Amino acid sequence: MARINLLPWREELRREQRRRFLSVIGLSLLLAAGVVGLVQWYFNQRIEYQGLRNARLEKEIATLNEKIAEIRNIEAEKERLVKIIEAIQTLETNRPLEVRLFDEVITTLPEGVFLQEIDQKGTTVTVRGIAQSQSRVSSFMRNVEASKWVTNPRLEVVQTVTEEGERLSQFTLRVEQIIPKKEEEATTTGAAAAAGGAS
Repeated sequence: MARINLLPWREELRREQRRRFLSVIGLSLLLAAGVVGLVQWYFNQRIEYQGLRNARLEKEIATLNEKIAEIRNIEAEKERLVKIIEAIQTLETNRPLEVRLFDEVITTLPEGVFLQEIDQKGTTVTVRGIAQSQSRVSSFMRNVEASKWVTNPRLEVVQTVTEEGERLSQFTLRVEQIIPKKEEEATTTGAAAAAGGAS
């Protein structure tokens, strides 16, 4: 005998399909939410990691800036010390030059020539004096030319004056002081020391 199903099977089928559909949608939403949450967590982790890296880099940059500032201070101090050393060396080198200049002026001064004033600007030395005659001034210039510490005599002024009934030649002479190089200075100093020891 055949069975007849009088239950509303079409409605039951629709309900079943709707339930499956809603389940699929719910699972899809849950899966999508999980994926979005995972992606968001991943990027948050990356942002946090990058923030830590940036903080570390900023700390390293600050440390390097401090070291650079220290290096600059050291370089400035070094330049200052180098200038001081150069100034001291210049003073040490030039100290005997004044003595040599006066010694050489006296050595080259012939008899009958009297100096009134010596003025120095750089290596140029201006000598003013009185000579008994112009030939004495010429002799003074020849002696200067032959000197190893002063050279290039240039007669600026020479004029005849009368003092106490005597005719004299008043003159102004410019000469150049010879600054020896360090090697020559060392050789000259060594030779002078050797001569002193021998005597």
